[in-house]
Amino acid sequence: MNCRVWLILAACVLFATALIAAGCINPAKEHLYKGNEFFEQDLYDEAITEYTEAIELDTQLVMAYNNRGLAYHNKGALDEAIADFDKAIELNPENAVIYYNRGGVYFERGQFQKAVADYDKAIVLAPQFTVAYNNRGQAYAMMSQFNRAIADYDKAIELNPELAIAYDNRGLMYRNKGELDKAIADFDKAIELDPGLAKAYFNRGYTYNEKGDKDKAKADLEKCIQISTDSGLTKAAEDLLERL
Repeated sequence: MNCRVWLILAACVLFATALIAAGCINPAKEHLYKGNEFFEQDLYDEAITEYTEAIELDTQLVMAYNNRGLAYHNKGALDEAIADFDKAIELNPENAVIYYNRGGVYFERGQFQKAVADYDKAIVLAPQFTVAYNNRGQAYAMMSQFNRAIADYDKAIELNPELAIAYDNRGLMYRNKGELDKAIADFDKAIELDPGLAKAYFNRGYTYNEKGDKDKAKADLEKCIQISTDSGLTKAAEDLLERL
């Protein structure tokens, strides 16, 4: 199963920029702002240094813990990431984004029950949190709770009918349940909304192959290979195409 979760940087750029213009920026928030700039350039070590400076100046600065946690996550330091999200939640237990981010790290560690618990909390705090429903659906999917996953993807689509990845994810659940026509309809919609979503072509091609339609399967797999930027996905498509 090809799953992906997103994490969210707590931004303070407008706030920080306004303070710089006024010449009275808080030193801790200046480091936070610099850390965000490094983060956006994928310079995670530099970002961590700046976030750490911010925390040393202001131990209550929630966004610095959250954003440092994201930087640790992107470096693959998942224990450190969770520790920072834990601290951010301790300081602000009503922030849905932090629970969402910690849930994403638990997901990556394969701790799907803990991921669901964090997504539950994020959704309670922010009932319109579309991607939290999508990601909780992915956690349910990894636990083979396909009906619960479909319910979450349904909600994500209700909140954002343009969210291509939710259609693709729901299509996978229908395929796993043997409802191949429903799966293909969802993959069709995902591709309509995002023609560059390579894994939707792979998933639809895989499903066409299960239906016995080799020509359509080959066409989708070739398209996946053509546009994919994910080496693992490309290889999976090539391997399946060779077997057809």
